[in-house]
Order: sequence, then C-alpha cells, then structure tokens
Amino acid sequence: MSSTSKPFGLRPAYNPSGTTRPAAYTIASGYASNILQNQPVKLGADGTVQAAAIGDAFVGSFQGVEFTDSDGRRRVSNKWTASTAASDVVAYITIDPSIVYEIQGDDSVAVSDIGSQADFTTISAGSTTTGLSGMMLDVATLTNVGNASLRILDIAPGPDNAAGDAYTVVQVQIAEHQNVADRAAY
Repeated sequence: MSSTSKPFGLRPAYNPSGTTRPAAYTIASGYASNILQNQPVKLGADGTVQAAAIGDAFVGSFQGVEFTDSDGRRRVSNKWTASTAASDVVAYITIDPSIVYEIQGDDSVAVSDIGSQADFTTISAGSTTTGLSGMMLDVATLTNVGNASLRILDIAPGPDNAAGDAYTVVQVQIAEHQNVADRAAY
C-alpha cells in the first residue's frame, strides 16, 4: 500500500505512442533556481528551460543536464544547481503532451477523482544531494470544474498502490501544457 510518503516528482511512465524520450534544450548560464529531476519545467520567452511555478503552463519534466563547468570539465547531472556558471549546457526534458506521468499524492486519491485536475505541491521540495524532486500532487486542489496543472487519468498499477491509500500514486497528463490549449476537467 502507498502508506508512506516517498515523493519522486513528475516521473514519465509511458507514452501511448510507445516512445518516451527527452528532448535537448538549454539552460541559461547562471540561471538562479535549482531544477531537480522530475520537476516540472517550462520554456522561457528566450527559449531556455526554467523551473515551472504552480499555475504556470509547462512542457514536461526535467530529466538531467550536461554542461562544461568553469574549470573546463564536462559534467553530467540529474540536477541543475542554482547560479551554476557553465557553457555548452544541454538540458534534457520531456515535451510530448501525450506522455503519461506518475506522481504521488500528498493525501488519498479515490477512483472517483479520475478525470479531475489538480496542481502540484511546492516545486522547491526535494533533495539537492540526490537531485530528486520531492514534488507531489496537491490533493487539496482537486477540481472537476476548472483548470489545474495535471489531469488524473488512473490509479498507477502496482502491488503496493491502490485507490484510497494514504499517499496514492496516480497516472496524470499535463493539463496546462505550453504547446496545447487548456481544457477544463471532464
């Protein structure tokens, strides 16, 4: 059962097309916010990857980065550390609006919540040591009449997860995708 809070962010689970692969973009050198693996990200006006805030339209989740540091060494990491001075930055993010993600709820999710929408919790949650996001589905924001960040598609399959568990893991798609028009919950 999902009775323990072990958040992992917005983790890509599958794509109906059969292919889930990150796309290569860039992060501006010196970008002043941490970005952790599986954290929602958006494309800024300048085309660079930025951390998405609650309520922002966004394109997907951050999967990792490689860059040349100020000492000239090539680095590969699952996180972007705030204010890193770097060149040749390649950030890997998911961008396909049809990708289905898994995310742990910060409370119980019922079968009747399928089709509803909800926002995610504070994006700054997570560990800069492991580089993993601690973001969760904000169950208190569940709505079936308005727009929110994520649309619940199903309860994630698994022997230790069921509807109604204390911290239910659900499958979602991005409801406020930057490349797709918003659609209210159904």
